[in-house]
Amino acid sequence: MVVVDTHCHASLYWFEPVEVLLDEMTRNGVDKAALIQFRGVYDNSYLIECMRRFPGRFSAVVIVDTQRPDAPERLEEWVRQGAEGVRLSPTERSPGRDPLAIWRKAADLGILVSSLGTLEEFASPGFETVIKTLSGLNIILEHLVGVGAYFGPGRRDPTIPYDTYKGVLGLARYPNTFVKVPGLGEICPRPTPFRQPFPFENIPPLIEMAIDAFGPQRLMWGSDFPPVANREGYRNALRFPMEQVKFKSGQDKEWIFGGTAATLFRFGG
Repeated sequence: MVVVDTHCHASLYWFEPVEVLLDEMTRNGVDKAALIQFRGVYDNSYLIECMRRFPGRFSAVVIVDTQRPDAPERLEEWVRQGAEGVRLSPTERSPGRDPLAIWRKAADLGILVSSLGTLEEFASPGFETVIKTLSGLNIILEHLVGVGAYFGPGRRDPTIPYDTYKGVLGLARYPNTFVKVPGLGEICPRPTPFRQPFPFENIPPLIEMAIDAFGPQRLMWGSDFPPVANREGYRNALRFPMEQVKFKSGQDKEWIFGGTAATLFRFGG
């Protein structure tokens, strides 16, 4: 089974350089990874460099300053250099006469959108309008549609807004929507004290609900490297969902941990 990590960050100035990620990937049998630019950084040259230095291993998802009038042209330039996606929030809009200019540009360029937002933003009518308007644009909802935010530091007993979550899962009716599945540490409270060999006592059925809604061919695993080191760690972010999530078949597992990503990311190919 080819394993693809669809949510990693790499930088020389924040987080970790790509060599640290490569070491984690090699030790844990991860074949390819998508490098997702983090918020506030518009110089994507390091991600492009990583793609070129390690052919076939990485895909680059960039960020542009959407408030600049030349943002669509900047995005086109990054795509010309090798970018395969752009990161946009559900509420991201362009200045000027066309609020969806940057979204339309992504569709015209044939790249994907990796979308970072809150559960409430994904549930907004405005985001659904974007999805419907640009039906040919593949849009990936990150961090299990933002539900991981309810399990942040210090939240021992989070109240999960299941009605809102189910509403966002209803976006599965649009075939251009996909969802990133995280490690269990992103959707389970931090255990105190820690238990061995498996630390989490109660796993909310959030991933199983996403599987039922979207199907395995529209879900993909993402580690959230390197912030995952402050949760269960890279190895466990892969191992725990592989072992603990109730998959209906081995083929479903193959789709989620590599197959779906291979249909969306080109990894420089």
